[in-house]
Amino acid sequence: MGGVTDEAAQLGAAAPPANGVTAIQVVPTTSPQDERTDRLIDRLRDDVIPASGTQAHVGGVTAVSKDFASVTGDRLPYFVATIIALGFLLLMVAFRSLVVPLTAALMNLVAAAASFGVLVAIFQWGWGTELLGVGKEGPIAAFLPVIMLSLLFGLSMDYQVFLVSRMHEEWVHTKDNARAVRVGLAETSRVINCAAVALEAFILRTALVPAAMHLLGKANWWLPAGWRSGCRIRRWSRRWSRRPSNRRPGWRAADRPR
Repeated sequence: MGGVTDEAAQLGAAAPPANGVTAIQVVPTTSPQDERTDRLIDRLRDDVIPASGTQAHVGGVTAVSKDFASVTGDRLPYFVATIIALGFLLLMVAFRSLVVPLTAALMNLVAAAASFGVLVAIFQWGWGTELLGVGKEGPIAAFLPVIMLSLLFGLSMDYQVFLVSRMHEEWVHTKDNARAVRVGLAETSRVINCAAVALEAFILRTALVPAAMHLLGKANWWLPAGWRSGCRIRRWSRRWSRRPSNRRPGWRAADRPR
């Protein structure tokens, strides 16, 4: 272990063996969040311990936090891809369109990227920390991206469905895409602006999404003919609900012939 004395403040004495296991405490000179502490853990695992010829493991709160961050970072792309794929499928079934869910996926990624950029700029780079009074900058906890992505995609999907649902209703009645976008934005923008943050409301939901849908025109509501079979149940149930009833006034279920 002498190879790490230049990076460690103290190499504690080995504790008495318990069940054949000996614990040695290594205290780094840097803070747990420092990058040099991560390099120290890597050096112990990759160089010092293999060179000693003994079977040893590096543990403790700092090492566990580093391992958790590494595993979370490796799995994060799969998590994002799963959320986007599920949202895409749900919107495709709901609006019978390929462009609407694709636009929603792109806007959700933009919202997530912008939110993470603000988070890193303030809490990791220290931009405006004195003005906001949030203390000293430091690394972001590994679990925070997962929680933020879940909340962001949930809110973004909520706003998207609320906005596009009104547009879709108008499109079904008039087949006029420009009117559908205009009416949908006019009737939902106030609610979205009151509920959402500035980036989500003003830039994405009430500016970029309507602008993109206006430019795309009728392509917003395009879906391959072979894919529409999955929506037949929905259309059949809607037609069934509109069928005139042959029941006489005052009819009750108990009057049904048996």
